[in-house]
Amino acid sequence: MSQISVGGVDGGAMGIPAEVQHFIEKLTFADPDDIWDSLQASLAEDWMALPVWARNLAFRLLCLQRPDDAEILGQAGSDLLSFGPDWDEFAEKLMARSEELKTKKQE
Repeated sequence: MSQISVGGVDGGAMGIPAEVQHFIEKLTFADPDDIWDSLQASLAEDWMALPVWARNLAFRLLCLQRPDDAEILGQAGSDLLSFGPDWDEFAEKLMARSEELKTKKQE
């Protein structure tokens, strides 16, 4: 694991606040529809309410669970484009896949 380190203190996550751990656990085991609905509600209420890491994680889980959902892929790509050039390549791939799926659906 070159970019991810695994570790902790006494079996726990080192330096991660309990609230963040709880959020990650809830998100990890949430139903995709619940994640989607929560994202839509949160982003509609206050577009910047969720930290970038939280929205990236939520969209990543959704894309893995719904790899053929054009709406999710398109919104995930658009969201990534909003937060810096580091993820532009991934964002463009998601948006291209979204358009591909929409085109196939129309045929």
